[in-house]
Amino acid sequence: VMASMVNVAIHASQFPETVRRDLTHSLRTRSINHKFHYDSIKQAQKWLALHRAYSPSQTDPDCAAIYEQSFQAAAAACANTTRIHLTGLGCGGGQKEARLLHLLRRPDRSVSYTPCDVSTALVLTAVQEASAILPPNACQPVVCDLATADDLPGELKQLVPTGSAHLITCFGMIPNFEPPTILPLLSGLLRRGDQLLLSGNLAPGADYNAGLARILPLYDNPMTRDWLLCFLLDLGVERTDGQLSFDIENCPTGSGLKRIAAYFQFTRACRIAIGDEHFEFRIGDSLRLFYSYRHTPDRILALLELHGVSIIQQWISRSEDEGVFLCGPAEGEPAKRGQSPHL
Repeated sequence: VMASMVNVAIHASQFPETVRRDLTHSLRTRSINHKFHYDSIKQAQKWLALHRAYSPSQTDPDCAAIYEQSFQAAAAACANTTRIHLTGLGCGGGQKEARLLHLLRRPDRSVSYTPCDVSTALVLTAVQEASAILPPNACQPVVCDLATADDLPGELKQLVPTGSAHLITCFGMIPNFEPPTILPLLSGLLRRGDQLLLSGNLAPGADYNAGLARILPLYDNPMTRDWLLCFLLDLGVERTDGQLSFDIENCPTGSGLKRIAAYFQFTRACRIAIGDEHFEFRIGDSLRLFYSYRHTPDRILALLELHGVSIIQQWISRSEDEGVFLCGPAEGEPAKRGQSPHL
């Protein structure tokens, strides 16, 4: 049973003045920080419903199976550990982390957990998921913005109890970050002996462009549109002020990756007010609301190696649109290329 009171640590990246600054920056640059799609309880609930309806881990039994296999592999690697700490980066509702915690819990083992997300509502949902597995004092939830919290690796390491093995999860997060932002964070968190379970949305098939076109309906659908537009509607924009479209575009950093991006193009002039600041949008102006990179296993391997992270084992769904990767610091076991139950 979840405790009647939960202590939540709020990082400075989510203090009100910082959030306001990030919001005005997003509007000024016409590129919305993804965190603003999870800000309210209403947005979090819409995202959870969308995740249940469209996420392969929820809709595809084979995809769910590769997660279970990765959890078992991570738990097996910790078999001789009597103290273990799980850090869930971008934990969302925490369902996957809860399944992992269930495997890690043993009568002779101390297990602790830090669910970490930009949304207070989602962090509390993750705590609730874990409450049937761990005692309340074993959870230390953290609300932060992974994109801007430069000191986060050090802060999170301080929450790992002395003598504990450290297992980090980062499920479904790398598609929504520029590679130079998220990968140094993951590398900075890993110490010798730590493990990282990372999942990535993939472009299925041998033809990268054809794979992107194939998975486009996972984004261009009524539930995703409703979730993304929630942000604009809360700012006073009307649905009739423009049109939402989804495009496939190149990564601006020249990584060779491509992403699916959602743009709201104004068909009527519109003004958004944030306090005493005003943002004018003319007919034809576009506002990028969202993007999601689609990787391939080889691209993920290359990006991780550039940042000192090695893939130890990997699992790819039969549909090839999702992969889970068990990783460690580069000085540990080298990557085993192509290791997958379906390859």
